[in-house]
Amino acid sequence: MLLTFEDFSPGHFGTFGPRHVSRDEIIAFAKVYDPQPMHLDDEAASKSMLNGLSGSGWHLCSLMMRMLYDGFVFKTASLGAPGVNEVRWVAPLRPGDDLTLDVSIAETRPSSSRPDMGIVVMDYTIRNAKGEPLLFAQTPMMIRRKAFVS
Repeated sequence: MLLTFEDFSPGHFGTFGPRHVSRDEIIAFAKVYDPQPMHLDDEAASKSMLNGLSGSGWHLCSLMMRMLYDGFVFKTASLGAPGVNEVRWVAPLRPGDDLTLDVSIAETRPSSSRPDMGIVVMDYTIRNAKGEPLLFAQTPMMIRRKAFVS
């Protein structure tokens, strides 16, 4: 079943995961995309304000996108997103973390300029296995309306 704009209403939408993150994965991502010492080297990381090896915030955002896709985006009449309203990294991603992603719908509104779609504003929280939040984010998603899905 394809999810359309009408399938989203304010409130808790779902929890997705868990997604395990390994030390090797953190380092591999950092080598390519964010080669700062606290993401690559245990000794340097232990001297940083993060007190140990941690994943890049951008790695955490990439993991969030994958969890969103696997959780529901693949079966949504998504037309993409016009941007990101907010991203806050509130605690480090650590090797061995098992992540869960909570998704809530903050707002839904039909598009005023495109009758074939609506805007769904989603709030995201990624937590580790201890339940500690690592990331808060909010994004709008453009989703096709049911009457326009063939």
